[in-house]
Amino acid sequence: MIDYATWCAIRDGTAQHLSPEQISSALGLNVKTVRRWLDRPYAQRQTARRGSKLDPFKGRIVRWLEAHPLSAQQVFQRLMDEGYPGGISIVKDFVRFIRPRPREAFLTLAFAPGEAAQADWGEFGTIAVGNTRRRLSFFVMVLAWSRQMYVEFTLSQTMEQFLAAHVNAFHALGVPKKVMVDNLRCAVVAHPRGGPAEIHPRYLDFARHYGFEIVACAVAKGNEKGRVERGVGYVKGNFLSGLELPNFAALNPALRVWLESVANVRLHRETHRRPLDLWQEERAHLQAVNPRLFDIARVLALRANRQFRVSFESNRYSVPARFAGRPVTVKVYPDRLCLYDGETLIARHARSFERHRDIEDPDHAKALVAQRRHARDAHVLKRFLALSPLAEKYHLGLVERRGNALAHVRQIVALAEIHGDEPIVRALADALAFEAFSSEYIAHLVAARNRRLPEANPLSLMRHQDVLDIELPPADLSAYAKVTGDENGTL
Repeated sequence: MIDYATWCAIRDGTAQHLSPEQISSALGLNVKTVRRWLDRPYAQRQTARRGSKLDPFKGRIVRWLEAHPLSAQQVFQRLMDEGYPGGISIVKDFVRFIRPRPREAFLTLAFAPGEAAQADWGEFGTIAVGNTRRRLSFFVMVLAWSRQMYVEFTLSQTMEQFLAAHVNAFHALGVPKKVMVDNLRCAVVAHPRGGPAEIHPRYLDFARHYGFEIVACAVAKGNEKGRVERGVGYVKGNFLSGLELPNFAALNPALRVWLESVANVRLHRETHRRPLDLWQEERAHLQAVNPRLFDIARVLALRANRQFRVSFESNRYSVPARFAGRPVTVKVYPDRLCLYDGETLIARHARSFERHRDIEDPDHAKALVAQRRHARDAHVLKRFLALSPLAEKYHLGLVERRGNALAHVRQIVALAEIHGDEPIVRALADALAFEAFSSEYIAHLVAARNRRLPEANPLSLMRHQDVLDIELPPADLSAYAKVTGDENGTL
């Protein structure tokens, strides 16, 4: 149970739009305690109060503290001289209650147009990605003067994601003179309390390339970048709250619509203007984006295993078979992996955020398959079984009814290379329905579907008898009767 003064301090911090972490740091409390009392009314249990040995001395303690800033130990020593029979613990509690900790005051920071932007990461639970779940992160950048906001969802908070989000934000907003960040792992290597921050050298190179200065906030002083702190909370409370998270691929397009239709066109409670309107005025003070690209990749030195695979983030990516067991250099981008032998690019793969996947380029195994017949047969069978879940059942039928099932498998795989997988999968389904197990039958089905039927010829009447057999309706002569004036049609 916290005392009433501490509860008031927590409520004041909430009114100043401070985060629970900032309030806990300022008051010296555990962040869980602050979160528990954020929206909770203060109500002590009403129980029968037992008298305290300190009660007769409380008035004197108040007078002493009003006159001098005595410590609890000094108060206790004076009480002992006055004949106080109790211990020091209740004295400390009473002194703490009537003399609450002083609350830190914060100045309102002012910025000129184009002077600064503030950047930070936010998190919001997890999201399904294929066969696994990943932590959902989002990058927020807010221009300090106009409050124009850029937000981007990611599946990690690594350096390449951090730099790529900066580039996207600069293209959307413009480049400010400085970017204010918290002591993020991607931005700050070390920041001793009261001393200068040591900026991450990769981030420092990036800042020099795009022409902005990095400003690291003081330790435990998140209020110095309060605009982006409130921006993170605004994304959680307005866009994400109550949202049934869709597929990750649909999340960023929906976010862009929200930024254009809600976030950047709302009436801001501090400026009383729309961020979009202020940004139109601020654009002239922002720098243009450097047209030369900065290589944002994270570089790793890894070794390919005997199956010519490189492991990264619990997934395995193939390299050409000749590099099995050899060290390779991996450049990790937000959307792809590029693998090098020295300065030579040997493989490129789309980056997977699933887990325990084997990502293979079929060309990487061709040289090895050509050398080993058994490996080639196993590779062909693997390719056949990957066509469809029905392929395994069809293979069992080939083994039971054909003398050389592997020869039929080779023929079917060759058909897949010629016609594509979809026609072969459809033919396998039809062949299973008729229990027809052979590569010739699959080839026949594929050819039949590809065959174009001739168009129907127009009706041709060549015989005289055919013309005589045509039945025609009797002619209507009423139009002629009107012209001749013979209404009865006697003419």
